[in-house]
Amino acid sequence: MSSAPAVIGVDASRITVANRTGTENYALQLLRHLLQLPGQHQWRLYFRDAPPPDLLPHTARAQQRVLALPRLWTHAALAGAVWRDPPAGLFIPAHVRPLFCAVPAVVTVHDLGFRHFPAAHTAAQRLYLNWSTRHNARHATHLIADSHATRRDLMEHYGVSAERVTVVYPGFDALPFAKAQHSARPPGLPANYLLHVGTLQPRKNLTRLMDALAAVQMHPSRPELVLAGRSGWLSAPIRRHAAALGLGARIHFLDYVPEADLPALYAHATACVLPSLYEGFGFTVLEAMACGTPVICSTGGSLPEVAGEAALQFEATDTAALVHALTRVLDDAPLRTQLAARGADQVRRFTWEQCAAQTLAVLERAFQLSPAAPAH
Repeated sequence: MSSAPAVIGVDASRITVANRTGTENYALQLLRHLLQLPGQHQWRLYFRDAPPPDLLPHTARAQQRVLALPRLWTHAALAGAVWRDPPAGLFIPAHVRPLFCAVPAVVTVHDLGFRHFPAAHTAAQRLYLNWSTRHNARHATHLIADSHATRRDLMEHYGVSAERVTVVYPGFDALPFAKAQHSARPPGLPANYLLHVGTLQPRKNLTRLMDALAAVQMHPSRPELVLAGRSGWLSAPIRRHAAALGLGARIHFLDYVPEADLPALYAHATACVLPSLYEGFGFTVLEAMACGTPVICSTGGSLPEVAGEAALQFEATDTAALVHALTRVLDDAPLRTQLAARGADQVRRFTWEQCAAQTLAVLERAFQLSPAAPAH
C-alpha cells in the first residue's frame, strides 16, 4: 500500500443538479462529510457545472475541476480527465463508471427496484438502468450497497461476489425534523391524518393503503390520508382508485412538498405509513421517526433494516395485516408513544460521520492506500 498522500477522485457531477433527489442528496451529504474527515488524502472533485461557493466545506486538500462538455460528460470528459492526470482511484457515489476508466473505481449502487417492478419504469428507463447496473457490476473494482437488500440483489441478479460489495448505510440529518415537533399544524390539513411521503407510482402500493383506509373508516377517529409526492409513472390509476372507493374527500393529494415544509407535515401526522412493495433505502422512515411520528411500514426491500424494532411492520401484499396495524396505532396512545421513543433511538444509528468514515475505509482498500493519518 502507498504511504504517500494520495489523490482520490470523485464524480461530483450529480450534486449540482436542480431539485436533487435522494441519490443526489446522498452524494452531496457524503462528500461534505468526507471532506471534513481528518487525514492527508487529497480530493479531486470533477464537476459538470461550477458548484456554488458555499455548497461544500472549504479545505486545502480538495481541488475542483469543472469539465465543460455538455454531452457524453461521463464517458468522454470525465474519462479523459482521469486518463490525463490519474488519481489513485475514482469514487462514483450517484452515477455510472465511465466506459473507459484508467484507474480503479468504486461505485455506490442505491437500489435495484427496476428488477423487482419493471412495470414501474418505461422501457427506455429499464434498458438504461439494467445496462448501467450491469456495467458497474462487471467493471467496478468494488461496489458499495446502501442496504443488505441491495447487496443481495447485486449478488443474485448480476453475479457479484460477496467480497466485491460492502454495505454502508447512508447517514441522516435528524435536526431539521426534530425541531418540527413544536411546529404549528400546516394549514388546510385534517385533525387526524395518516401520511405517506413519496412519488405516486405502483411500487408504493398506495391502492392497498387506500383499501386499508376504507376498512378503518368506521373507527371513531375517522382518519384521513395525506399523500405528499409528485405524480409518477402510472399514477392515474392510483387517483382513480381513490374515487372508486368513494374516499375522494378523505384523501388529500398534495403533490410535491418542498423540503422545508415536510417536517411539520410529519410532526402532526397520527402515523406515517409506507406500504411499499420495494424500497432501496427508506429515508422517509427516518424522517418520520425524527419528528416523533409513529411509523407503519412494509417488509419491502430495505425497510426492515431501516426501521428495525421501531416500527409496526407488515407483509406488503397482506391488506388485513395493514388494517390491523392501522387499528392498533389508532386505538393505542401508549403504543404511539412507545413507537415514537423507539424511533428517536433508531434514527441515531444513521449518521453521515459514520457513513463517511466507512466509505473512506472502502476507498482505501479498493485503491490500496494506507489509512489516512491526520495531516500535520
